[in-house]
Amino acid sequence: MEEDTKAHWEHVYREKSPEQMSWTQETPQLSINLIKSLNLPKTANIIDLGGGDSKLVDHLLQEGYTNITVVDISIVALEKAQLRLGEKSKIIKWVVSDIINFVPQEKYELWHDRAAFHFLTTIDQINRYLSITANAVTGYMVLGVFSETGPEKCSGLPVKRYSEQLLEEVFAGNFSKIACVKEQHITPFQTSQDFVFCTFRRHC
Repeated sequence: MEEDTKAHWEHVYREKSPEQMSWTQETPQLSINLIKSLNLPKTANIIDLGGGDSKLVDHLLQEGYTNITVVDISIVALEKAQLRLGEKSKIIKWVVSDIINFVPQEKYELWHDRAAFHFLTTIDQINRYLSITANAVTGYMVLGVFSETGPEKCSGLPVKRYSEQLLEEVFAGNFSKIACVKEQHITPFQTSQDFVFCTFRRHC
C-alpha cells in the first residue's frame, strides 16, 4: 500500500504542472500569517510536513527563517522545489518520507501541515501521526485540512474531512487549540475547496 501511494504521488508530480494541481498557491498567505502570529525567533526549527513543491518554503526564507525542513513522499516534488530555489535550496533540509513512516531526527518548534493530514483515513494512520507529533513537536502546530464542506477526494484519493471541533478533539491529548479559521481555497482552475486551519500549542 505504501509503495502504491508513493507511486501515485510520483506520477502526479511528474505528469502535472503546478497549474494543474488543485492545492497550488502562488502565495500561501494564510499559512504565512498564522506562522508569523506565533512570533517565533527566526532560528526556530520549522518543519513543513507534506510540503511537496509548495512555495511556503520560499516565503519562509524571505521572512528570514533559517532552520527549515521540508518532508514529502515524492522525491520528484522535492526536486522541483530545489530546482526552483536554486542556491537557496542548500539552506533547507529535504526529507523523502511517507507521513506515517516519518522518523524525526530532531524536535520542532513549529510543525506545519497543509493538506497532508486529511489523507490519513484509518485509525491506525491517524494514531501514528498523533504519536509522531507528540514526540517531535515542542512548540506549535499549524494544521490545514478539508472542512466538513470540503471535497471528499483529492487527486483521486479519499480524504477525511474535519470540523473545528473534531480537529480539536483529535489532538486534545497533546495539544491545546489556540484558534481556528476557515479558508475557501480557489484552485488554479477556478474551483473552490473549503479548508479549516487550526493553530495548536503543545501541552507543557
